[in-house]
Amino acid sequence: MATMTTRVLQAIDRFHSAHPWDHNAHYHRWIMRQVPRRFDRALDIGSGSGDLARLLATRATAVQGLDADRAIVAKARELTDPAVPVTFTAGDALTETPPGPYDVITCVAALHHVPFAEALTHFRRHLAPGGTLVVVGVARAESPGDHLLGAAAIPLNIVMAWIKNKGRRARRPDSMTAPTRPATMSFAEIVRDARRVLPGARLRRRLFWRYTLVWHQRPGGGRTHPPRVGR
Repeated sequence: MATMTTRVLQAIDRFHSAHPWDHNAHYHRWIMRQVPRRFDRALDIGSGSGDLARLLATRATAVQGLDADRAIVAKARELTDPAVPVTFTAGDALTETPPGPYDVITCVAALHHVPFAEALTHFRRHLAPGGTLVVVGVARAESPGDHLLGAAAIPLNIVMAWIKNKGRRARRPDSMTAPTRPATMSFAEIVRDARRVLPGARLRRRLFWRYTLVWHQRPGGGRTHPPRVGR
């Protein structure tokens, strides 16, 4: 089954190259439902071309975008109006994070590029009391449930690609030009390690080969269980 899934995913990659659309941007509105309506400072890890950072800036006093790819950071600066309160920095997520604390930290499709537990511990330290961490990540398909959800996403992926590219020449979004690498951790491993570092974290498998993680820092510095503001 794994071999068949690999072949199907390779075919999807070829189709996606010809009909590109940003799977990560698909979750931006969901991310915004997880964060407060107004907050002070935000940090977007793996900020890419800056789409999410600029979206966060509609609610934040200041947003810091951080990405290891200097070329994509330069592109993000070019695409951002100087009046928007966003600063983009090129640097390593674990060693060159601009000083916090941050009320909101987001990380989309970047966590599998760094040591997982170490990164979550690092994010937790930079999160302000009462702050929110939101992750949209990529996991390695392993269980029957993983493969089933991946299979269910295939026709939806084709439909979305057709909708996104309908009536215009297919163009690879700026957000999809940064280097990528395959995920090495399964969803089960991610859940295990995440809940050890961030007790009470909410994790879910998602369509389009993604998972989500939401964690709220207790005002006193520990975990908390605030009301769910989105699904």
